[in-house]
Amino acid sequence: QVQLVESGGGLVQAGGSLRLSCAASGRTFSAYAMAWFREARGKEREFVAAITGTGRNTRYGDSVKDRFTVFRDNAKNTVYLQMNSLKPEDTAVYYCAAANYPYLSAPIRNYNYWGQGTQVTVSS
Repeated sequence: QVQLVESGGGLVQAGGSLRLSCAASGRTFSAYAMAWFREARGKEREFVAAITGTGRNTRYGDSVKDRFTVFRDNAKNTVYLQMNSLKPEDTAVYYCAAANYPYLSAPIRNYNYWGQGTQVTVSS
């Protein structure tokens, strides 16, 4: 099984940057595709970014493309989300997730393991 521990959330002004980290337990980390989702207050959980097990390919939600970057360091069992040009509408709880296969996927139902979530607040 996989356990995920997130860090890096906090308060930032609009236009600023923040980097989230997600550390995973277990062996064969490269066998798991990883993703980030977010849940804003009063809204459903939204797909943000995904990355293949090797880190070779990525996919982004339309609302964050060209501003956010997902990458991973398999030697450290860690996936990251670099967030630039942050907007107040990016305010949400951000969740790290892992799938039982290494391929790209966006639907929530395809992910088997979840982190505890970390709050990101972007002020005007």
